[in-house]
Amino acid sequence: MVHSLVATTLTVAAPLGCDSATAEGAERTVHGDRRPSDVLVTGTDAEMLVLEVTPANKVVVRLPRVEVGQGVTTAVAMMIAEELDARLADVDIPLADARNEGNQFTGGSSSVSSLYGPARHLAATARAKLVTAAARRWHVPARTLRTRGTRVFAPDGRSATFGSLTRSAARITRPAVPTDPKPASKHRLIGRPTTRIDARDLITGKAKYTGDLTVAGARPTVVARPPTIGGKVLSVDSGAARAMPGVHAVVQIDGGVAVVAETFHHAFQARDALRIKWAPGPLANLSDSGIRSRLRAAVPKLGTPPRGSAQTEAEFEFAFVSHAPMEVLTAVADVRTGRAEIWFSAQTPTSAREDIASRLDLPVSKVQVHVLRGGGSFGRRLNHDAAVEAALISKQAGRPVKLMWSRADDIRHGRMRPASHHRIRASHARGRVVAFAHATASVSESFEERGLSTQGGVGPAQVGANSAVRAAPLPSGSGLYNFGRLSGKSGSVDLVMPLGAWRSVDSGTVRTAEEIVVDEVARSLGQDPVAFRRTTLRSKTVRAVLDKVATAGKWGRTMPRGHAQGVAVHEEYDSCVACLVEIDAVDPKNPRVTKVVMAADVGTAVNPRGLEAQLMGTAVDGISTILRAGLHIDRGAVRESSFADFHYARQQHAPQHFEAHIMPSRRAPGGAGELGVPAASGAVANAYARATGTKPRRFPLNF
Repeated sequence: MVHSLVATTLTVAAPLGCDSATAEGAERTVHGDRRPSDVLVTGTDAEMLVLEVTPANKVVVRLPRVEVGQGVTTAVAMMIAEELDARLADVDIPLADARNEGNQFTGGSSSVSSLYGPARHLAATARAKLVTAAARRWHVPARTLRTRGTRVFAPDGRSATFGSLTRSAARITRPAVPTDPKPASKHRLIGRPTTRIDARDLITGKAKYTGDLTVAGARPTVVARPPTIGGKVLSVDSGAARAMPGVHAVVQIDGGVAVVAETFHHAFQARDALRIKWAPGPLANLSDSGIRSRLRAAVPKLGTPPRGSAQTEAEFEFAFVSHAPMEVLTAVADVRTGRAEIWFSAQTPTSAREDIASRLDLPVSKVQVHVLRGGGSFGRRLNHDAAVEAALISKQAGRPVKLMWSRADDIRHGRMRPASHHRIRASHARGRVVAFAHATASVSESFEERGLSTQGGVGPAQVGANSAVRAAPLPSGSGLYNFGRLSGKSGSVDLVMPLGAWRSVDSGTVRTAEEIVVDEVARSLGQDPVAFRRTTLRSKTVRAVLDKVATAGKWGRTMPRGHAQGVAVHEEYDSCVACLVEIDAVDPKNPRVTKVVMAADVGTAVNPRGLEAQLMGTAVDGISTILRAGLHIDRGAVRESSFADFHYARQQHAPQHFEAHIMPSRRAPGGAGELGVPAASGAVANAYARATGTKPRRFPLNF
């Protein structure tokens, strides 16, 4: 029998690999005293969720995902509260530590869809046991009882809190009422716009991130890194740095030289006092122009178009892009003889735990990984560079450390979306597209092959930089349309640089390029871009979201000179989205998106307010990466180092008007977190092209 560690607590659970975090500020996994209680149900699905109802009448579910601002904790709390008939305020969703088994992957816009069934079944089972326990206590038929507000009610008015029933409910093996989740028609919370459960904590500073933790003895740590990607230390004179006040240790690692100090101020000062001679990295003789030339040469040939057809052809270049989450990478590590304990925000905690154990030459069972909320990710926290580095520094320094990568560290030496080149040809005859070909080449990393894994990461990106293109015989979006014969090929250029899955992975470039070509095909055929899409889209669902934005955004309205509308659609993750953009490009070198209208069909939208926020974020991503934000490579080094030169959209670049329309549906939830990026990017590019009368080919436009 498996046991939990909560006093007289109703638990619907599966076993976990690690106990709760011990650092001050870490999110608690349970409430109250800690004594064994019986497990009612051992989950058999991959999620291995744990549901507990404490004597204080709090419902606690340890979530095997990470909260990085996407609102997954709120969505899961809504699922649990819905099925339990609990108050949302009574539901707590702490993050689970890395476990021995089960799904803990946060990525691919999969969290809500993968948790929707298991979370609801878990809560429905717990409710059935609580009702049965109340029925036995009051000697009444269980079917006559009702639940609401985290209480069970009898027909005569008696009531009991869930928490007061936990001891007896823990002994029930066969509930007297069904354990099936509610039908969608009975939902009172799921589907209703809901404020995030952590909103107050976020705006008051109560929410804790890795940098907020106080772990005994852990001292601020920074690393001096090479001027080029993959550079190596030839020699270091650390005498001046070691003599500075507040400096505890200086240690050399594969990625540079680490300084452990009393405060981050002391650490940065000592880092700057180090005198280091660097060997240049393997790309020291390569810059943007050379990378673009290699990519262009690596794009496969498109083949012969159908006889008698006319061609619309285009080539596109997309730059490297940093994830740049607002919270920089931070990890706390306490490595002692025979064991290690790490705290950080991880999208892949299970593999992180295994990698850390391997690098420390420890059994996995001797490594604890505590998952903390993150201040943004966009795919960056799929990799655990900082955590491995912190563990190695802690081991060498012989003390706990709190490692922080500066903004410049992550932009210049962290993961980035790979640059890519696209060649597309649409063949049309008799007013329709009869063939569509899309060939691509993307930078592919060979970082680990050159022994640079510590400095740049701990293995290839968890979602490969070319995964979507390589996995499918056709470009991901060409099948959206009735375009006749479809073909797709991909090539790659291997470079020794750290790459990672950036929000929407390949779709953000593949689909963007395709939607630009769709507009150009419509123009060559003398058709309106929306009307052309309507007649060629395969899916009624996609056509419906397109119609929604066209109507809500007043597509085709008269606009001043230098202003225009643009539109694009995308389908992925069992969901679809359309985006309409209005742009002011009177000054073509300083365009401003003034309006964004989006419509999405994601099946059941658990929290429409959270979905709206996700779509707003993807709109800003599209504005940024199409108009202004990218990374340059100059002689093996990333030129940019902060938001001063990595020009991500700020408030002044955000649209003055944004609206999102969530299409009603009772289908199971699809994915939403990354869904809007390709449509927003394509719509921004198309609006700019219409406003300026140009055909943009290199993104961002300011490159």
